[in-house]
Amino acid sequence: MQNGLIPTQVFLTRGAGRHRYWLKSFEEALRNAGVAQQNLVQVSSIVPPNCRMISKKDGLKKLSPGQICYCVMARADTNEHGRLIASSIGVAIPKDATQWGYLSEVHGNGMNHQQASDMAEDLAADMLGTTLGLEVDPDQAWSEKEQVYKASGLIIRTSNITQTARGQKDLWTTVVAIAGLLLDGERKVFHE
Repeated sequence: MQNGLIPTQVFLTRGAGRHRYWLKSFEEALRNAGVAQQNLVQVSSIVPPNCRMISKKDGLKKLSPGQICYCVMARADTNEHGRLIASSIGVAIPKDATQWGYLSEVHGNGMNHQQASDMAEDLAADMLGTTLGLEVDPDQAWSEKEQVYKASGLIIRTSNITQTARGQKDLWTTVVAIAGLLLDGERKVFHE
């Protein structure tokens, strides 16, 4: 069986940007998140078995300008003054490190920080929970479901990273939440 490209580490980051041009607003959000100098390749939502969560600081140290970085990204944009936007990545990691975990992306309008955070964590935990055979009432609040998932002993950790912002007059506003997936052997080779 071929291993292919299997990430061994994951880190979370977020950012917000504003500019009169939509693309520049996105670039400012990536800059604020610390990943504007990478070639980001979006992938779906699996945390591979034995993949370690590392800090943003440690994750960014492993990246070089121009490097391809696989990621799961949530993004929201607005040019409407006062519009609340949110992006969030939820994480659910199983207790058994030989099993895979999940990342979820939530992005949209009108959600505050807590609502987006709860939704992202809830989605990630639900995807992992159903994989592990856990059935939880979908109409329960996240705080109630979280207790069921953790009490099962099958899910060791859920978390999220969330970015919100309000649109400003005559500017584009962009928010991003990103889970950067690092491959074995990646290291920073650029010296400043």
